[in-house]
Amino acid sequence: MVKKENNTDELITHILGGIEEVKGKDIQLLDLREIENTVCDYFVICSGTSNTQVNAIVNSIQKTVSKSIKDKPWHVEGTENAEWVLIDYVNVVVHVFQKHIREFYDIEGLWGDAKTTTIQTDY
Repeated sequence: MVKKENNTDELITHILGGIEEVKGKDIQLLDLREIENTVCDYFVICSGTSNTQVNAIVNSIQKTVSKSIKDKPWHVEGTENAEWVLIDYVNVVVHVFQKHIREFYDIEGLWGDAKTTTIQTDY
């Protein structure tokens, strides 16, 4: 099942809302559509300051998306230690990191060809 572009935009909007709700940091949107053989169209990447905040971000994203557009992730991984949690919504994959883990894996660097948008927050 292929989702329409506007549904993807709406999904991203609600994911960002869920992150901002609990003050996720350093939010980046990577557009992977111009890169060959990618597993999805977009990555949303953000950081939390602790495993508690990482889990709060993950829960907020899932609650916001579920409530707003009745969508559930296809897969969620990493909630046990909450250093790097991946939420897979098929066309959009969300990575919620603790800062030191994000710096170590440098997803933005690995996907350097992607069009990157920094999401400005008011906090």
